[in-house]
Amino acid sequence: MSSESHVDVLIVGAGISGIGAAYHLQDKCPDKTYLILERRRNLGGTWDLFRYPGIRSDSDMFTFGYSFRPWKQPEVVASGDAIIAYLRETVEAYGIGDNIRYGLNVLRAAWSSRDAQWTVHARDESTGEDVRVTCNFLFMCAGYYDYDEGYTPDFEGTERFSGRIIHPQQWTDDVVYENQRVVVIGSGATAVTLIPELAKKAAHVTMLQRSPTYVVAKPGQDRIANWLRERLPEKYAYAITRWKNVLYTMFMYWFCRVRPERAKALIVGEARKMLGDDYDVETHFAPRYDPWDQRVCLAPDGDLFRTIRSGRASVVTDEIDCFTDKGIRTTSGRELAADLIVTATGLELKFLGGLQVEVDRQTVDLPETFAYKGMMCSGVPNMALSLGYTNASWTLKSDLTAEYVCRLLNHMDSQGYAYCCPRVKDPSLQAESMLALSAGYIERGRHKFPKEAAVAPWKLHQNYALDVLALRYASVKDDVIQFERLTGSHARSPQRHHPMKRI
Repeated sequence: MSSESHVDVLIVGAGISGIGAAYHLQDKCPDKTYLILERRRNLGGTWDLFRYPGIRSDSDMFTFGYSFRPWKQPEVVASGDAIIAYLRETVEAYGIGDNIRYGLNVLRAAWSSRDAQWTVHARDESTGEDVRVTCNFLFMCAGYYDYDEGYTPDFEGTERFSGRIIHPQQWTDDVVYENQRVVVIGSGATAVTLIPELAKKAAHVTMLQRSPTYVVAKPGQDRIANWLRERLPEKYAYAITRWKNVLYTMFMYWFCRVRPERAKALIVGEARKMLGDDYDVETHFAPRYDPWDQRVCLAPDGDLFRTIRSGRASVVTDEIDCFTDKGIRTTSGRELAADLIVTATGLELKFLGGLQVEVDRQTVDLPETFAYKGMMCSGVPNMALSLGYTNASWTLKSDLTAEYVCRLLNHMDSQGYAYCCPRVKDPSLQAESMLALSAGYIERGRHKFPKEAAVAPWKLHQNYALDVLALRYASVKDDVIQFERLTGSHARSPQRHHPMKRI
């Protein structure tokens, strides 16, 4: 790979957001050259990182799949392997693979207003070589998880435990759980996913949780989607199913927020039906917080509940006193024997993969910026970021973001603009957190993210229908974003494009 190259658009991350961004660029800005830099050796991002048993989507695939490429499998919730296969097929179908460069860790990006371009520095993970790429527009699609480590609290006595302790993010093929007594610490999406799968081979699995989580059972297949597939062309069946699921998810989120007690009663009541009247649902599956204060977990075909009812798994709601040589002692004095302990205790957030940003030789403190339309940072020119929804499928928002970026690029080309930059003009703008949930990983990491405000365009919607109107159809011009042309020898004419240098 050459150490210096130039493209019109540089995409960082070859996960679901980056691949989608590449498709939209090819479709809506066909004259633009682009490149994707990916730190890992494979595509898939999060889906390549997590290898623990049972890894699967926590949203239905008709909305988690791309708008432009129908999800063809009957399963509503897909395994990690199925999602990777879907992404590989997408990359192959649209010829995106030739523009992906693997093993490059993007570390720093410096913007020059004089040249209207970014200089991006990456490190080749295999050689340590510094690789430099310049681009006119930088599109960050690296997600917001720290890929280097997950979150594990400091538990007393871990050194005494005679078995193995593993965080799901570090899961490897040599982790033995067959015929083992397994304790999974945590009650979030990872634990809800892991436990039914581990229980198929383990002697017994215990879910040890400090407090309960809302878990909703959902059919593994969508009967309406299957019916539509049999009667309509694939494109229309997928579009109808997608909007059906979008509207249903929006309604359920609205219902949970405006009628929290009623929503809680319904969710807990369904858990009681699955587990039986003799099960202590109030202790183990009735959280103290309202639905959607934290993300609601999904159990396809009620697999977690069925596993518990079968006796292959059990739930203990208690706090950890310490680890012992044979397992865990809780604060109530209960001893939980274990051969393997899985710390499904959460993730760590890392904004833009830890990217260091400079604008005209000044370091930008990104957490002090405001998020424009949830996808650009105030005072940072020609850079967009792709962040998904917290209350719906990630891809719904990443698709809209990529479409908007393409509209923005085409507008700048048609008017001869070299760059654009959102700027805060109201000094009284009141900062709010960009991340709305109260989950532990959000609380630990929200200070790393830009702020938002209560007024548009600084307000991040968690509503797909509103975002369709704002990002797909509304004008890209407003009184906040500034468009600039170059002057003199640096002037750029409309529709200026660069030949792509092979990297």
